[in-house]
Amino acid sequence: MATMPAERIAQLSFDCGLLDAPQLEAVWGELGSRDVSSEEMVSLLLRRELLTNWQLERITTGKRDGYFYGTYKILYLVGTGTFARVYRAVNTVDNRVVAIKVLRMRYSGDLRVTEQFLREARLQMPLLHPNIVPIYEVSTDRGRPYMAMEFIEGRNLRDFLKIREKMGLKESLSIAMDVTNGLVYAFEHGITHRDVKLSNVLITGTGRAKLVDFGLATMIGEIDDEFEGTPNPRSVDYAGLERSTRVDRNDVRSDIYFTGCMLYAMLTGRAPLSDTRDRIQRMSLERFRAVSPISKWVPDLPGPVVAVVHKAMELNPERRHQTPEELLQDLKKATKRIEDGELRPVRNPERPLNREITDEGKSRRVMVIESRVPMQDLFRKKLKERGYRVLVFGHPDRAVQRFEDEEDIADCVIFCASDLGVQALEAFNQFGANDLTRDIPAILFVDQNQQSLVERAEVARHRVILSMPIRLRELRSMLLKLFKAKEKSESSVKA
Repeated sequence: MATMPAERIAQLSFDCGLLDAPQLEAVWGELGSRDVSSEEMVSLLLRRELLTNWQLERITTGKRDGYFYGTYKILYLVGTGTFARVYRAVNTVDNRVVAIKVLRMRYSGDLRVTEQFLREARLQMPLLHPNIVPIYEVSTDRGRPYMAMEFIEGRNLRDFLKIREKMGLKESLSIAMDVTNGLVYAFEHGITHRDVKLSNVLITGTGRAKLVDFGLATMIGEIDDEFEGTPNPRSVDYAGLERSTRVDRNDVRSDIYFTGCMLYAMLTGRAPLSDTRDRIQRMSLERFRAVSPISKWVPDLPGPVVAVVHKAMELNPERRHQTPEELLQDLKKATKRIEDGELRPVRNPERPLNREITDEGKSRRVMVIESRVPMQDLFRKKLKERGYRVLVFGHPDRAVQRFEDEEDIADCVIFCASDLGVQALEAFNQFGANDLTRDIPAILFVDQNQQSLVERAEVARHRVILSMPIRLRELRSMLLKLFKAKEKSESSVKA
């Protein structure tokens, strides 16, 4: 963050509406003086959760706008897409946490893009379903169109797969059914998604899948001729499929095909279609013909599941499921047969592709500090599969206390800042400063939007930072690297 006097930070925060007079008075009272450094001011504001890192970074660089859209106060940036940025925000009226999607500045003056953005939101607003992220409000602020929607505490399916590499059979089928349920409901209301892909499926903390971004949805039978023949950059795959199979642009069977692609990717850890940025190649019929049968990658996959994937991904649209409801029924039947034990269970359905090392963690103990239960379970399961003993704590203070009770409780500690934020950072730094723990390898996991934490982290050769999302094999590689470095260091000391 740029250096700015503490009083200036306070004044700008007040001027921009981020802090009110009573809050400022309380801040100055706790500091005990106005003659304090900017670092002290920033530390207090973050510790008391009065401002976020994102807000402070903007304040300290003199930015005066972009903190509010309507009644929504922006907390931090979640992600950036082709047309829009998504923020986590809070409604100042009722304190409800929401996601705010704002059209990017460079498109605000483009009437066609603006209308498409607003149409996207208004089409989705009537859709109220457990497997569709609801939109609460559509409006414009200072010439910038935005929509307010449910904020999902979780990751999108693409990032989830980057960590997991591939998913289990039942979990994959469950997510596919959630997605298809959402498509069934939308289709019944005359809407197709037009952009079914991994990044447009959000996974909640309870494992439920929700569709987001009906960005190319069009009212069935009411296609805007202005866009005909000039596919949106996000719909090149759809355009390629539909051109290759000679169907109308808004054919619901295209959503079915790409739902099949999603299930294929979850079960195999591979994208069925070759990945290329070349527009001509993405539109090519050969790209769709070159898809390998799913059983090539998962030979022991039950026949009914193979049949569902292959039918959903039939290049001939007449052989494909004709409606989302048909696909949903097939998914339910396959799931029931597996649950009833009618089929042989899949052997090691979540087996990593590379199994050259299976006991690399033998006799090693890893402590994980992570507040989210689904991520706790994931760390525990995946590291145990590699032979590690795993200790999981939801709060940093309890974890650090264990080392005071038992010095050799763990060989490495992983601090996850995605949800814990500054708490994880402070514990990471304290761990490195403590005489008892400073020589123990440690990893700080941060999200891509937590750059300020990276700048404040005390790192060393055996104390590193990794950015999320991360693949399991990358974490395994780093753990082995840290352990080897520690062994080498201990050997040199003994010598």
